[in-house]
Amino acid sequence: MQFKHHLTALVLATGAISAFAQATVGVSWSNFQEERWKTDEAAIKAELAKSGAKYISADAGGSAEKQLADIDSLISKGAKALIILAMDKDAILPAVNKANQQKIPVVAYDRLIEAPGVFYITFDNVEVGRMQARAILAAKPKGNYVMIKGSPTDPNANFLRGGQQEVIDAAVKKGDIKIVGEEYTDGWKPEVAQKNMEQIITKNAGKIDAVVASNDGMAGGVVAALTAKGIKGVPVSGQDGDHAALNRVALGQQTVSVWKDARVLGKDAAAAAVQLAGGKAVTGASTWSGGEKKVALQAQFLKPIPVTASNLDVVVKAGWIKKEELCKGVAADKAPAACK
Repeated sequence: MQFKHHLTALVLATGAISAFAQATVGVSWSNFQEERWKTDEAAIKAELAKSGAKYISADAGGSAEKQLADIDSLISKGAKALIILAMDKDAILPAVNKANQQKIPVVAYDRLIEAPGVFYITFDNVEVGRMQARAILAAKPKGNYVMIKGSPTDPNANFLRGGQQEVIDAAVKKGDIKIVGEEYTDGWKPEVAQKNMEQIITKNAGKIDAVVASNDGMAGGVVAALTAKGIKGVPVSGQDGDHAALNRVALGQQTVSVWKDARVLGKDAAAAAVQLAGGKAVTGASTWSGGEKKVALQAQFLKPIPVTASNLDVVVKAGWIKKEELCKGVAADKAPAACK
């Protein structure tokens, strides 16, 4: 009888482990066309495979409305945990509430979703903003500044902008820096950033000394706008470590790309989703309530690295980009150390 009891317990335990390991994790991407999300996805897939979990996904293509339908679909396909890169912080809430009602844990991926029970994982975006502004301020301590912000529906846009302002505020108040243009960028789209930048250039008769752009895609749009007007030597910031942006840093067309190793973010998010799907708390999480609504969430913050011409070797040594791609088109006499 005792043997039978132990055998039953073993079968139940084995079944629980199997169900935990084979959890289906649904990933809802807001706008998968951006270069960086492909890196994130590969990391998520690899970690889920390692855990024995199944990956399913959907791409909202920049539509907040489609993202709601996508999440419904992921739930109907058996997702036991959701990783959501939200297109719109408010529009996403009905889907999050539905998941909560069905006891499906939600991981807010890289972008904040302020709702009870959500697990939030990202890099320290206020610090990313500080890093961007520090690099630009060091390159151009005085002059006409342009602030190209992220999407108005993404809380990260304001986290970044807050960090940027902390760094330049004293110079602005002193009169050394004049902000001559400041625009949000719908959907973080490079083409929108380029159009906004073109209008700011025209409005200021080309008198632009520095641009604090909040990500690499938009920095590309900014550089295109400046180049089209024949404006050279203007410091420009970005973030994400996009390969094209790192090449611009090597070429001297972009001052800094704050590198957020998406491989680490994807891996940790997948691990968190599997733990949550198994009814466990996420290892290394802490309570955070720094959002607009001050909702207390379990959160995990990763550390970014500012990459400039002086430390470009960091991304090469980490296997993030190959030297040949980083240094493409770089003249030997102007090459940073990483390209020599």
